Amino acid sequence: MKKLSMATLALCMASLLGCSSSDDDEEELVLPQITNQFETQIVWQESVGSGVEHYFSRLTPAVYQDMVFVAERYGKVKALNADTGKTLWETDTRKSPAFWPWEDNDSAKLSGGILQAYGNIYIGSEHGEVIAINRDSGEIVWRKNVPGEALSSPAAGDGLIYVNLGSGKLLALHPDTGEERWRHEQEVPALTLRGLSSPTSANGGVLFGEESGKLSVLIAENGYSAWSVDVALAKGSSEFERLVDVDTKPVVSGALVYAIGYNGNLAAVDVRNGNVVWKREYSSYRDLTIDLNIIYIVDSDGVIYALDKESGIERWSQPALRGWYLTAPTVAGNYIVVGDQEGNLHWLDKQSGQLVSRESFDSSGFFTEPVKADDRLILYTRDGEVSAVKIP
Repeated sequence: MKKLSMATLALCMASLLGCSSSDDDEEELVLPQITNQFETQIVWQESVGSGVEHYFSRLTPAVYQDMVFVAERYGKVKALNADTGKTLWETDTRKSPAFWPWEDNDSAKLSGGILQAYGNIYIGSEHGEVIAINRDSGEIVWRKNVPGEALSSPAAGDGLIYVNLGSGKLLALHPDTGEERWRHEQEVPALTLRGLSSPTSANGGVLFGEESGKLSVLIAENGYSAWSVDVALAKGSSEFERLVDVDTKPVVSGALVYAIGYNGNLAAVDVRNGNVVWKREYSSYRDLTIDLNIIYIVDSDGVIYALDKESGIERWSQPALRGWYLTAPTVAGNYIVVGDQEGNLHWLDKQSGQLVSRESFDSSGFFTEPVKADDRLILYTRDGEVSAVKIP
């Protein structure tokens, strides 16, 4: 099987243009042979419209109690029962859904979400909208026009909803009305990856990564800047080499916040004052995961790492899936789980990094990481197939 190189893939994301493969940038990739130590048990499967197809839409499912919320790019949003997959409600978020089959069926271009908070779920779109939907009924509570594409999941905290936009603006909205409370503007370089950092709310602050390679904190009450620190510094002579986006969601653990940048570093930063505790040279545009005292990352090449949270010292690495477009890692019991662009679900022993099992799902591929729901994982493929699988 031939795949685009990771460098070409990143450039496609950066330029927002469609890419085609050539003999120069293709390489033959073969999955490593493994003997499954267990078989993945599928509990139920459902679908949500057409999914996201080949578009860049980060519509990660959200879980609340016994409900799973999923959305497709064209505008359909569903609530499913986490135990059975049964549809609890379904909503079309398009402003004017087509009535007759031959009418133009415009896409809502849903692209950032899903956040569950304050009795609602919140989703952003490439049309420059944030939509709030009642968690229990599926009724649209409000929709807000915002000055830019909402490509990442919003965040909630201190009684507000925070939305990071492709225009370089970060907004704080009232969760019940969508009223704007404050906005912060950041500088956006001429060339960036296709993606944005999801904000994190913690300790009265809003933490987010910038396209310029910085990790920044705003005061939640008023949006004033508290501190900013470089996670990645632009190097090289070409615009592509100088891409340093911090597109990942900052993760707060104890007194430290962890962030990783493309062409940059994994950094541990004191959340109170912005002092860098340690930095390690890793590059990624996928969210990192922390479990107990271990950080798990998938780097820009598809290599999976486990690092000590306190020191950044590497515990293990797993390069067998290098070159495959992997999701961010999810911790599930004794395992780390990632999906790839061909729809394979990979299970790794979280102590050693050894590949222990693999299951093939929809060949359209995974585009968001598995989401934990009690003793199950919720999986979502590009063509809208939603699966619940048992955690061994």
